[in-house]
Amino acid sequence: MILSKPVQRISNSPFLLLTLTPLFWSGNIVLARGVNEIIPPIGLAFWRWTIALLLLLPFTWSHAKRDWSCALKSWKILSVISVFGISCFNTMLYQAAHTTTAINIALMQTTMPAVIILLSLLLFKEKISKPQFIGVSICVVGACSIILHGNWRTLLELAFVEGDIWMAVAVLLYALYSTLLRKGPQIHGLSLLTFTFALGILFLFPFYLWELSYSEPILLSWEVVFSVLYVSIFPSILSYLFWNRSIQLVGANRAGLFINLIPVFASILAVLLLNESLYAYHFFGMALIGCGMFLFNYQAVFASTPPSHCREMKN
Repeated sequence: MILSKPVQRISNSPFLLLTLTPLFWSGNIVLARGVNEIIPPIGLAFWRWTIALLLLLPFTWSHAKRDWSCALKSWKILSVISVFGISCFNTMLYQAAHTTTAINIALMQTTMPAVIILLSLLLFKEKISKPQFIGVSICVVGACSIILHGNWRTLLELAFVEGDIWMAVAVLLYALYSTLLRKGPQIHGLSLLTFTFALGILFLFPFYLWELSYSEPILLSWEVVFSVLYVSIFPSILSYLFWNRSIQLVGANRAGLFINLIPVFASILAVLLLNESLYAYHFFGMALIGCGMFLFNYQAVFASTPPSHCREMKN
């Protein structure tokens, strides 16, 4: 396919793509918080992936058809990563948005690369350097500070905000998804996207029917249509394509550093659009997460042999 010059220029601009990607992910978080009263979480996740799949199929069908037999042989691992990365992660994020702030969700999401490193160490015995271990530990402390709202006595009182717990579990499951991707079938990236979307929708469907049995039906409005189209196109399709193109151009480790833009964009959007407030514990947690991320990415950016974390990151 011959791309037009403007599209080609954008396609070869990794730092533009790496800025737009966390912006789209941040929009997903803020939108989820903004529409939590008119679109139930499972319904939003179900229609997000369904519409994204329908939009993708005309472009990915030939790849998926060619890779079908290979994917079928790996249906078990494909099912696992689809449940973790597609069915669970965003559904839990949308559930979290009912009881916690968009700022908290965004800040906690920045710990994901650190969790991936820990899981890679536990599951696949990947080596981790001392600075990386320290960095991971600092990220965990920063995330805990946000979850506890800066009040560490909450651990003794066991008084957590429900949404923060949902988001902590969501981060763990998506980190598992990212870690287990290496065990997936060796197929075209667009085929993998198609199969995981389809399986994720399949596993979500019974829960969507269950949600319909007790929740109010979604009233079709321009706000609902715009919201579903946004999450289907921008944080699902475009972010995936931009992220993978950027990794081709600059590598996964340098790309991974741009995940730290999520709390920046999400905080700005949340303050402007949702009238949320930033508190001291947000800045404290953000500073710790930023320091931790720098420490465990330092070797990857400046050394000659980069580690293998931060591969497939999408929301």
